[in-house]
Amino acid sequence: MARILVVEDEPAIAELITLNLRHDGHEVQLAASSQEAEDAIRAALPDLVLLDWMLPGESGVQLAQRLRRDPRTRELPLLMLTARSDERDVVQGLDCGADDYMTKPFATSVLVARIRSLLRRKAPQTLDTAVQIGSLKLDPATMRVSAGDVSIKLGPTEFRLLRFLMNHPERVHSRAQLLDRVWGDHVFIEERTVDVHVKRLREALAAAECAGMVETVRGAGYRLARPVTTSA
Repeated sequence: MARILVVEDEPAIAELITLNLRHDGHEVQLAASSQEAEDAIRAALPDLVLLDWMLPGESGVQLAQRLRRDPRTRELPLLMLTARSDERDVVQGLDCGADDYMTKPFATSVLVARIRSLLRRKAPQTLDTAVQIGSLKLDPATMRVSAGDVSIKLGPTEFRLLRFLMNHPERVHSRAQLLDRVWGDHVFIEERTVDVHVKRLREALAAAECAGMVETVRGAGYRLARPVTTSA
């Protein structure tokens, strides 16, 4: 499931998009102008923004340009949706920072498919795709974690933490980065909270002898390491 911000000022189109995205399992938030969109993004960073070109006041193109200049939103997936189908408009939309571009009218099934494709490329951890590293397997669709024949019971936060780490193996993440990506952007809780949940995660993984995969990198943060395989 992804958190998608739909920036669209036509109520009928916004409702149609929302119904289809929710049916596909996504969480949807609506904004009818660039200012509403910025307020929503400032409050919590979405996983993807579906952005109409023609908006009251500032255009979607101007908003996209500003989002690309801000380090916080520079990598935010953007899909531009517009009635402007001229080739020059498509080029301008992509040049302003959009990752993809669709013209109205559109088939909702195609729109949903394009969103899935963009999420796979830009934010794979938002999809319900099972991931496996070594014997450790996590399935978001069923909320199950296992290692071989051993079932691992995790709380919701530990599940999200492990899911994020498994989708970015070998990469070191600071406590602040983990708070943003696991707990949610702009959630104001102490960074030491991460340590508590990492401890709980390791305790749960210990039953399957996988606790050592969650490594502490002194002075930097945490990472999930791939198990070392030794050849005979």
